[in-house]
Amino acid sequence: MSDNRNMILFVALTAMVLIGWEYMFGKSFQPVDPAQQALSTQTAAPTPSTSAVPSAPVPGAPAAIAALAPSPEVLRSKALSEAPRLRISTPKLHGSVSLAGGRLDDITLAKFRESLDAASPEIVMFSPAGSAAPYYAEFGWVAAGEARPTLPGPDSVWTTATPTLEPGKPVTLSWSNGEGLTFLRTIEVDEEYMFTITDQVKNDGASAYSLAPYGLVSRTDKPKLENLYILHEGPIGVFGGASKEVKYEDLDEKGEVVEKNVTGGWVGITDKYWLAAVAPDPKAEVDARFLHRRLDQHDKYQTDFLGRVQALAPGASIQFKSYLFAGAKHVLLLDVYSEKLGIQRLDLAIDFGWFYFLTKPFFYILQWLHGLLGNFGLAILAMTVFLRGLMFPLANKSYKAMSKMKALQPQMKELQTKFADDKNRLNQEMMALYKNEKVNPMAGCLPILVQIPIFFALYKVLYVTIEMRHAPFYGWIHDLSAPDPTNLFTLFGLLPWNPPVFMMLGIWPIIMGVTMYLQQKLNPQPADPIQARMFMILPFVFTFMLATFPAGLVIYWAWSNVLSIIQQWVIMKRMGVKVG
Repeated sequence: MSDNRNMILFVALTAMVLIGWEYMFGKSFQPVDPAQQALSTQTAAPTPSTSAVPSAPVPGAPAAIAALAPSPEVLRSKALSEAPRLRISTPKLHGSVSLAGGRLDDITLAKFRESLDAASPEIVMFSPAGSAAPYYAEFGWVAAGEARPTLPGPDSVWTTATPTLEPGKPVTLSWSNGEGLTFLRTIEVDEEYMFTITDQVKNDGASAYSLAPYGLVSRTDKPKLENLYILHEGPIGVFGGASKEVKYEDLDEKGEVVEKNVTGGWVGITDKYWLAAVAPDPKAEVDARFLHRRLDQHDKYQTDFLGRVQALAPGASIQFKSYLFAGAKHVLLLDVYSEKLGIQRLDLAIDFGWFYFLTKPFFYILQWLHGLLGNFGLAILAMTVFLRGLMFPLANKSYKAMSKMKALQPQMKELQTKFADDKNRLNQEMMALYKNEKVNPMAGCLPILVQIPIFFALYKVLYVTIEMRHAPFYGWIHDLSAPDPTNLFTLFGLLPWNPPVFMMLGIWPIIMGVTMYLQQKLNPQPADPIQARMFMILPFVFTFMLATFPAGLVIYWAWSNVLSIIQQWVIMKRMGVKVG
C-alpha cells in the first residue's frame, strides 16, 4: 500500500511536470516566409445559392476573388489614406470605417498597448486591404434568383454627411446603384467594443429582387500564435448554445466547415485576448461557415453568416440588423452583451477549458477580491486562503494520516531491514502495522489530487483572461500573467547577458521550490529509496518548470505551500510527532 501511495503521488506530480514541459517546449516555431510579411486582398461579396449558402467559399468573399489582381504591398498608413473614411472615436476604440466598400477595417484598442511601456503602440485589431496583414469585418447583401441587380462592392464609395462615429451618435451611409435601389447602412457603436449595423435596401425601381444579408470577418495569414494545446486561437463560433472551435491548420486541410440552419449565435476569429466576431439578429436563421483558401502565396481565412433570402418588391424596402464585436475579451462585458443583446454564449470566446465549472467561478471570486483589495496579486493570496479553508477538513484528515505515517517510520524501517529479502512478507507485515495503528496510507494523496484541477483552473484564469494581462503585484512583478522577470543566472540583473529559456529562474520560483522542499521534508519518506530520492528531486524540477509559468500562479503555489506547512507542522506538534 505504501508503494501504491507513492506511485499515485508520483504519477500526479509527473502529470504536472509534463504540463510544465509542454508549456515550455510545446511551441512550434515556423520559419516566416518574407513574401508573406506584406499582402493585400480585394474581395467581392458572397454569392448565395438558393439554399442561402454562398457557393464559392473563398476568404474575403466567396466569389470572383481569384480573377482579381493582388494589390501592391504598402504600409498600413498608406493603405488607410487611399480611401475616404468615417472616423471612429470612442473611449475604448480608435480607427475608421472605409467609405470605399463600407468596411470596418481600421480599429485600434485605445486602452491596450503592445507592452508595459506607456509609449508603445496601441493594439491593432483591424487593418485594411493593402496593409501587411489585412483583417476586417464586412456586411452587405447578395443576390438570389434570376434578377441580379448591381450591389455595392469593395470599390463602391458610400456617402455620409457625418465625419465621426461616436457612442450615442449613429451614422448612416448611403449608396445608390443607379437602377432604382438605394442601400442604407446605419452604424452604431457603444462605449465598449460593440457595433450595431442595420442594413436597409429601398426599391424605387420597377423590378423585383431577392436579396440575402451577410456578415463576415476576414483575415489574411495566420497571426503569431502561442501554439499551446491549452489555448484555442483561430476561427470560432457558437451555434445552438455550444461552441465550435476550428484550428487554423485544420481549416487549412478542410477548406470549409459549414453549420446550416442555425438561429442566432455568432462566428468570428479569436486571439488570446482579442476577439472579432459577427452576430446576426438573435431571432434570425442563418447558415454559418469557416473558410480557408490559399491565394497569391497567402492564407485567406474567413468566418461568415448568410441570412435567409428576402423578397424586395418595387416600392418596398427590406432591412437586417447585425452586430460586430471587435475588442478585448472582458469576461463581465461578454456576459453583459449576451444578456442585453441576446448573443448566445459570447463568453465562450474565452478558452476556460475543461474545468470551465471551476475556472469561471474562480475568475469571479478573483474579480470580487480585486475590488476589495485593489490588487490581483493580493486577490490571489486571499483566494488561496479561501480555497485552503474549503479543503481544510480534507487536508486536516490527510495531514493527520501523514503524521501517523511519519511516526511509524522507525517501525517501518525495522520491518524493511528484517524482511529485506522477502517482499511478500514485508507487504503483509506493513499491512498489519497499518491496520493495528489504524493508518490509511492513501489519505496523503487526497490533497494533491484535489489540488490538480484547482491548479489547472487557476492557471487558466491567469493565462487567458485579459484582466490579468499587465496586472501588477509588488516589487519586481509588473505583470502577473507573465513569468517572474528576475533570473538567478544573471545575479538578478547584475550580469549583462541573456541566458536561454531553460536557465530562467526567478525569485518567486525559487521561493516556491524552497517551500515545496520544506513541505516534502514534513511528509513521511517512501519506503523505496529510489522513490524517496525521486521525491526529493521533484522540488528542484518544479522550480525550473514553473519558472516559465505566469508569476501569479507561482505566487499562488508558494503561498499555498506555506499554508500547508503551517497546518501540517501544527498537527504534527499536537500529535507529538518529531518535526524535521
